[in-house]
Amino acid sequence: MKKVLTFLLAVLGLNTACSQNFDNYDVKAFAELTADPDVVILDVRKADEFAEGHIAGAILIDQFQSDFAEQVKAKLPKDKVIAIYCRSGRRSANAAGKLADIGYKCVNLKGGILAWKEAGMPVTADTYEVDMFKTRSGKTVTFHALTHASIRIQYDGKEIEIDPVTKLGNKTIDYAAMPKADYLFVTHEHGDHFSQDAIKILTDGKTRFITNQRCAEMYGSGEVMKNGDKLQLADDFTVEAVPAYNYSEGRTQFHPKGRDNGYILTVDGLRIYIAGDTEDIPELSAVKDIDIAFLPCNQPYTMTPGQLVRAAGIIKPKVLFPYHYGQTDLNSIPSLLRNDGIDVRIRHYE
Repeated sequence: MKKVLTFLLAVLGLNTACSQNFDNYDVKAFAELTADPDVVILDVRKADEFAEGHIAGAILIDQFQSDFAEQVKAKLPKDKVIAIYCRSGRRSANAAGKLADIGYKCVNLKGGILAWKEAGMPVTADTYEVDMFKTRSGKTVTFHALTHASIRIQYDGKEIEIDPVTKLGNKTIDYAAMPKADYLFVTHEHGDHFSQDAIKILTDGKTRFITNQRCAEMYGSGEVMKNGDKLQLADDFTVEAVPAYNYSEGRTQFHPKGRDNGYILTVDGLRIYIAGDTEDIPELSAVKDIDIAFLPCNQPYTMTPGQLVRAAGIIKPKVLFPYHYGQTDLNSIPSLLRNDGIDVRIRHYE
């Protein structure tokens, strides 16, 4: 009976092979595909499997989570190819089918990461979390939470690095494995923001290294921006340097007024505020129309949780990433800002 049913399904064109709505690639083809920075790599395994080793740049969304589809819709753009893998290819095939059903173009890695490793392809154990946003014209901006104050941003084929450091505590960032930066911004001279080694690794002849006066002097080169300066970097990309400093008694020596920068990046209408090391200073009232804000919360050097909540209430970003937080407890922040309509996302930068 089973053979007869299989034969009838095949005759009618209803067998599973004919109805498959995604592509299967072998390791070689998958590697060539994922070399394209516009392709989104999706790992659908569990977090512990991901931590043991994954393909560099992959976004983790566990397909067994009850809100898998909701996470996919929130994180993955529909105008990009989604390259999916799991351990052996079974879970990822299931996920690829689900995503294709809701309008995504998907490619599944045959044999999964087991086949990838067997072919001698590289894996990494980095734990960078990734967030994606759309610009005014529908382009994708991707944020990688590297560590502490170090952020990697990808936009329209461009690489943007914020305060890159090669090593912080027990964590090392392999910048040699990343593309050279088109734009590299440093807020100030402290070692958790300014690393000459990282700058050397990330820069080449096309890189624009933008920083404050002090860091340019220490490194021996760089485009200097002072508080209040604005640069047009491309037709759809501007940067503004804004104040970042301490005002509380006993803290002003950490970040004196007028020395350091925060930056507002505007990419195709999407406004991104990277505060650097600052407290909830009066100048925040001039920081307006922010889509995405990175605010530090690392007392006594930057803000307390209460100061961060006040700062967010002034700026009113659509999405807030507390960063640079060290051992500070951030648990109260989402609930304190719930009535402000701010989407608070806490990422593991440390």
